[in-house]
Amino acid sequence: MAKKAKQQLSGQEKLFQATQWQLMVRKFKKHKLAQAGLWVLVVLYIIVTFCEFFATQDFQSRSTKNILQQPMAIHMWHEGKFIGPFVYTYERSNDPVTLRRVYTEVKEENEIHRLGLFVQGDAYKLWGLIPSNIHFVGTVDGAQLYLFGTDASGRDLFSRVMIAIRMSLTVGLVGVFFTFILGCFFGGISGYYGGAADMIIQRIIEFLSSMPSIPLWMALAAAFPKDWSAVQVYFMITLILSMIGWCSLARTVRGKILQMRTEDFVMAAKLAGASDKYLIVRHLLPGFSSYLIVNVTLAVPQMILGETSLSFLGIGLRSPAVSLGVLLKDAQNISAIANSPWLMIPGLFIIVTVMAFNFLGDGLRDAADPYK
Repeated sequence: MAKKAKQQLSGQEKLFQATQWQLMVRKFKKHKLAQAGLWVLVVLYIIVTFCEFFATQDFQSRSTKNILQQPMAIHMWHEGKFIGPFVYTYERSNDPVTLRRVYTEVKEENEIHRLGLFVQGDAYKLWGLIPSNIHFVGTVDGAQLYLFGTDASGRDLFSRVMIAIRMSLTVGLVGVFFTFILGCFFGGISGYYGGAADMIIQRIIEFLSSMPSIPLWMALAAAFPKDWSAVQVYFMITLILSMIGWCSLARTVRGKILQMRTEDFVMAAKLAGASDKYLIVRHLLPGFSSYLIVNVTLAVPQMILGETSLSFLGIGLRSPAVSLGVLLKDAQNISAIANSPWLMIPGLFIIVTVMAFNFLGDGLRDAADPYK
């Protein structure tokens, strides 16, 4: 008992002596959903970094013999014999009544294609620089592998999803970076100095907030040069809209700073000779860091959902660019969903990504206030 009490006392002493960051890490580790969201995002951003490696083949290659083929089933046993993971060859036929394409497995021994890791396949350039033909998973004999099926052009949906994740997740980070910087900068100036600076910034925020986003997207999409690629146009529109989307964050930062600028620790720092920049960056902004953290983690999925919605409507990215929203555009009608439900798979990645960011943001918000 004495030993156990001593261990508890030692643990309490460590807790009392812990720094702010140690307390934040300790509280974050107790939030299981936040940790799960963090690991999901780590996996997704690993895919973003090496998406060509994780794709099973060239995402632009077409096969007219495999149009709208369902996902291939992975088997382990053939006629009661264990032979490891493999897929069968699929044979195409037409339904005599509906005239739909029907793909059936050819369950013969000579139609077995074993799966392996780090196999050779279609050539690609990692990050556009390093040539390679090694893929994370594929068939050992080089046969086609469609883990998520194919689209209406006979392209591998799994490979296209791997590439689309890079576009959708990186474009969110670009927009959020500029939104966060501008929101903190103008909100900090408006709340700390007040007066004419506050009035001018608030009138600018009111003007920008009154602009309708969808017509603005359409106008910007039509204004850029015709020789620009779809990716260039979209990144430029995202940059412009992020410069408009900082308004809500700036207003919140202004309100928080107005509330905190008369606190005792701020007045003490002023009397000690601290500059205005030092006060805002080192005292005021960290005072409500929990909100800023939540704002960043929630703004990224909002950007992703915005890209998905606009690309789905045909205003954002367009083919041949590949994003999750562009892929979902193939599932715009009930007929496509009913006949080819695997075309909705990109939507599952959007749901998982958004939920992971939300869980992470919730955990970081709690961890930013470790004394509550």
